[in-house]
Amino acid sequence: MHIEPGVVEGSKIVLSYLTAGGVGAYALTSAWKHVKERGSASLVFGAVASTAMVFVFFQVFPHFPVGVSEVHLILGSTLFLLFGAAPAAFGLALGLLIQGVLVAPFDLPQFGMNVTTLLVPLFALQYVASRTIAPKTAYVDLKYRQALGLSATYQAGIVSWVSFWALYGEGFSAETVASLAAFGIAYMSVIILEPLADLAVLAGAKALHRFRDGAWLEPRLFAPA
Repeated sequence: MHIEPGVVEGSKIVLSYLTAGGVGAYALTSAWKHVKERGSASLVFGAVASTAMVFVFFQVFPHFPVGVSEVHLILGSTLFLLFGAAPAAFGLALGLLIQGVLVAPFDLPQFGMNVTTLLVPLFALQYVASRTIAPKTAYVDLKYRQALGLSATYQAGIVSWVSFWALYGEGFSAETVASLAAFGIAYMSVIILEPLADLAVLAGAKALHRFRDGAWLEPRLFAPA
């Protein structure tokens, strides 16, 4: 879902620094709350694991260009369910940065836009989860409908931000709108597949029940809030 070079240029790119700074500040606030509740080891281990997974999502999993961007199976809701919002946020940002430094340096000027596109939907997902998943429900017991709601929130957020950056940078031309439509339609496949991946991971997590007290996993994964 990265923003292609040249879509937003010149002085317009300053906005990406502002949005990235805002979501970064929120991520740090979330991290501080996470540390107070679960300790620094939980944040560090969760962030490291998330970073490694994100790099695999970007570089190993199938991805293909469609319209204004690329379609990736990012599995943001999976990261959230396994590790919590703060570790997932750090993992997404660091995985994106590592990819840029090691594999795609031409994407680094777009880092602010891309990190905004990944993290704002993640925190929206956190809010939706708090509102739609009953307090007495452990994440390993989620149903497909609930996983679909989380995935739809995250992926819709990504499509919305990609659309914003494209229209902001290129204007409301017929070509840009058509490219956005193609991108949005292609992302429907991700919205369908991601809940299945979430449920498969959660089913596997049940086999790891003996690690339920491990600092690196989200406590809500195995136990109600």
